Amino acid sequence: LTGTLYGHRRGHVHLAFQTDPRACPALLLELAAPTGALVREMASGLVRIALECERAKAAATGGGDGGGRKLVEETVWRAYVNGKSCGYAVRRECGGADWRVLRALEPVSMGAGVIPAASCGGGEGDVMYMRARFERVVGSRDSEAFYMMNPDSSSSGSGINGGPELSVYLLRV
Repeated sequence: LTGTLYGHRRGHVHLAFQTDPRACPALLLELAAPTGALVREMASGLVRIALECERAKAAATGGGDGGGRKLVEETVWRAYVNGKSCGYAVRRECGGADWRVLRALEPVSMGAGVIPAASCGGGEGDVMYMRARFERVVGSRDSEAFYMMNPDSSSSGSGINGGPELSVYLLRV
């Protein structure tokens, strides 16, 4: 999977997972966390994003398994970054502004940087991004994890210290 974190400098973080860089995101979330705050956390070198959603009530759905909904189809999540609550995350459809950012990043397989405002529709200013390959691990119908793959970990000697480590956990509780 290709995972992309992006957001306007003074805006909120968006997280998109795509099976192919040209495909519609299989999961697109907007986190309440400000982009600047997440960038500061990433400077520490280790970021764990945990997203928790409520299990549907048995009486409301006829079962206690989220109503048969896939975990990535849940709409509202409590969000934690490195164990600290940072509000909520909301599943969204990919709109025009999201497509402009993702289209601008199509040729990027991995990396981090800034897209000038003019390249992604102007408006709110420059967009900061980080893009990488992720491995998806399904633990159960109520837990999934996405681990950023570090291509340098086995070859360059820089290993795990070569850049930020990022993991995203989805949990239905």
